[in-house]
Amino acid sequence: MITRRKLLTKTALTASAAPFLGLAAAQAEESAGRPGFFAAKDIAEAGYVYGLPIVMNYAVFYEAFIDKTSSQYKGPFNEIHSAANVFTYKDTAVVTPNSDTPYSMLGMDLRAEPIVVSVPAIEKERYYSVQLVDGNTFNFGYIGTRATGPEAGSYMVVGPDWNGAKPEGIGKIFRSTTQFALAIFRTQLFNPGDIENVRKIQALYAATPLSAFLKHPAPPAPPSIDFPKIDKELAKKNFFEYLDFALQFAPAAANEKEIREQLASIGVGPGKTFNFKDMSLEKKLETVVGLKQGKDKVDAAVEEAGTKINGWNIAAPFGDAAHFNGNWLLRAAAAQAGIYGNDAEEAMYPMTRHAITGEPIDCSANAYTLTFPAGGLPPVNAFWSVTLYDSKTQLLVENPIDRYLINSPMLPEMKKNPDGSLTIYIQHASPDAHKESNWLPAPAGPVYLVMRLYWPKKNPPSILPAGRGDWKPPGVVLTAH
Repeated sequence: MITRRKLLTKTALTASAAPFLGLAAAQAEESAGRPGFFAAKDIAEAGYVYGLPIVMNYAVFYEAFIDKTSSQYKGPFNEIHSAANVFTYKDTAVVTPNSDTPYSMLGMDLRAEPIVVSVPAIEKERYYSVQLVDGNTFNFGYIGTRATGPEAGSYMVVGPDWNGAKPEGIGKIFRSTTQFALAIFRTQLFNPGDIENVRKIQALYAATPLSAFLKHPAPPAPPSIDFPKIDKELAKKNFFEYLDFALQFAPAAANEKEIREQLASIGVGPGKTFNFKDMSLEKKLETVVGLKQGKDKVDAAVEEAGTKINGWNIAAPFGDAAHFNGNWLLRAAAAQAGIYGNDAEEAMYPMTRHAITGEPIDCSANAYTLTFPAGGLPPVNAFWSVTLYDSKTQLLVENPIDRYLINSPMLPEMKKNPDGSLTIYIQHASPDAHKESNWLPAPAGPVYLVMRLYWPKKNPPSILPAGRGDWKPPGVVLTAH
């Protein structure tokens, strides 16, 4: 699961500012064809909920594929960019980064023609996946161990307006709902000495324009785009400008027409030119108040999502367009909790900031343990991990042993208890030397833990269905002050 930092922070402005406009001003706005204060405020609130994943996705795209000066820049569109390493505390483009699997990233510009993604044959024991995500943050398809098997193959990714027959040599067609899309390649690393094998696999991943794949002449290049710069501060100030820009590449589905029409009434959408800094004070107030209320709604949805089990939150919020079915609040909460999370059948992500007793996990003066009983490790077809993050930033934490997670490939080096159970030690300082193999280093402060279960088993014991499965993660236990 990959996630982006929260883009907006709370503002001191509240709905109490609204009465300053007065009823006459609101009525004047309505008569001019623009909703009055309260209606526009509600649209801004709904627009934040609807648009948050879209703006978050654009921010990731800008850093990864557009801004060559960014420390997170991968390279240009339509080329695969692989890193034969796992994420560390130095990687800050997205929150709750997955440090289990070396990544390959492919940003796809599908305006001119489809892109063919080709994968090599990969041994059955090694899990890999290619997650296809569009600008709406819908997971519109999968290639990989679970979805298509370990055999070699070529698959075509097309934009929303493409029409045509499946060419020879193509295993399947995947359709993005937006003209720009993302392919996230995850390749399992068994141990540090396995990195060369992963590097060889990554070198065999390929992305080819359809014309080149078919050995046909290339179509005309699409128009160049002036991508607006985005960062955390700009996103706070200009949220609707970025949504306005991104929507031009995302044709509206039937269940989006209502919210798109509402946004258009306040100047947001294809062909519009939303410009916050040049708006009247009244319009700025209605926008800011609406954004604040939208953010509060998303924050609450993140906290309330899923089922609480032993302090862990078990949810399955990620999926395709049909999965969300117009539930924009669910989509926003999913993106804020961890943008680019996988479908439940591909991976599950129990998350917690709390010990089993309900108190926040804080390692500034406390030590904790997480113990899996004998025979009670996470039930998966691939592998599992427990990753630790700083609770506030949701980023990995620098530590003296460069360890950011405990995962199942590490089991041979870990020590089990006499009864066969496995204990993970979660604390800032090193435990006793003989326990260090099981140590998950923590910052001297609040902690956020994410468990990842890749290709979870469906037959009991199983974490599926989410929140109702018969396998339950054990709670985090306070052991020392």
